[in-house]
Amino acid sequence: MNDLLEQYRSLPSSTDIHRSALSNGITVLMRPNRNSAAVSLAGYLSAGSLFDPMEKLGLADFTAQALKYGTANYTFQQIYDLLESCGANLGYSASIHNTNFSGRCLSEDLPLLLELLRESLTQPTFPDEEVGMLKDQLLTSLQIRAQDTRAMAANTFDQLLYGSHVYGLPTEGELETVQQITPQDLRDFHNAHYGPRGMVIAVTGDINIPAVLTLLETTLGGWLNPDQSAEALLAVPSGPRTGERRHITIPGKYQTDLVMGTLGPARTADDYLKAVLGNNILGQFGLMGRIGDVVRDQAGLAYHASTSLHATSLCGAWEVHAGVNPANLEQAIELIRKELDRFRTIPVYPEELADSKANLIGGLPVSLESNAGVAYLLLRIERFDLGLDYLHDFIRTMQSITAEHILAAARRYLDLDRLVIASAGPPLVKN
Repeated sequence: MNDLLEQYRSLPSSTDIHRSALSNGITVLMRPNRNSAAVSLAGYLSAGSLFDPMEKLGLADFTAQALKYGTANYTFQQIYDLLESCGANLGYSASIHNTNFSGRCLSEDLPLLLELLRESLTQPTFPDEEVGMLKDQLLTSLQIRAQDTRAMAANTFDQLLYGSHVYGLPTEGELETVQQITPQDLRDFHNAHYGPRGMVIAVTGDINIPAVLTLLETTLGGWLNPDQSAEALLAVPSGPRTGERRHITIPGKYQTDLVMGTLGPARTADDYLKAVLGNNILGQFGLMGRIGDVVRDQAGLAYHASTSLHATSLCGAWEVHAGVNPANLEQAIELIRKELDRFRTIPVYPEELADSKANLIGGLPVSLESNAGVAYLLLRIERFDLGLDYLHDFIRTMQSITAEHILAAARRYLDLDRLVIASAGPPLVKN
């Protein structure tokens, strides 16, 4: 084990990650990379779609995307031209819990990027004309989504799995809810939910830590919003009591997209990494794991088949995804169900276990090759309180996981009596 940790000693850890706070409480995480001439920044603040009114779903995401469309000191065109002139980028989006931002520039352009970040976060104006253009784009995207079998299957799965919980609602909203959103709604949402409390920013790349701290304090350290709403407390989703199934008919399609799954572990659960390793075996490693091998390669029932494991601080979702010929839908569902039952009944094989451990551990350096990859890692560490030595802890934990650990996690979460099945495509084929 010590030899393995020594092999990965260059991974980010408490020895080279700097964590501090600005005077207004914003948490800052930094890691220098002298081998790069660029800088990446990423962060979040507690202004997610969980604050959306039901009649205006999509408000948080609309607000986030509109931040750059005009500020107190810059027009939309000026912001675009400034970023374009130095090859930098800056973007925003919303998730359920947070509004997220990310940017990239050369090290000498970091003062400009942080100035534009400050302007768009603290002084957006949401001008009527520009917001109207963005609204048209968002409505067009929602119309396209309605014809996308993969997106509609995923949305339907969330609705069935989470029910009335906010996790079951689309972050981007619906056509009828986004249509009702006005520029004043964006201003009101910004005034109520944007502020330094709960904000985290990570900066990586060609940086000098004291200099960047001073720059961050100058640009963002004075931001205050005494009216910023308190962080919302959400109940843990309970999931359906029995199995649920729904098909969304989209005329004119020739493929059906399928999502099957159950609630999974929270990101902070003791068995989360056991489920991660199990998921890698089940539907990720090699040509999409067991699911890909059995459903696609051996049976020929799917164009693609794999699994995924998503997790928040409250819970997760363990999912199987497949794209199938509509005539093969029922066969594919039955074969996936059998494979899930096998996975929760029989321990994984020693070779599978060893290969998947090597795959997940060996992939760490690749995932952290870019400054952006490191920045996102720092945000995950902070959000879930994983500790600055998380990567070394990850390696130790992965090495300690046994086949019995994976079996226990599969039995706990892959409850086939509560399996959710969502599909979208042409009308169901009658047998």
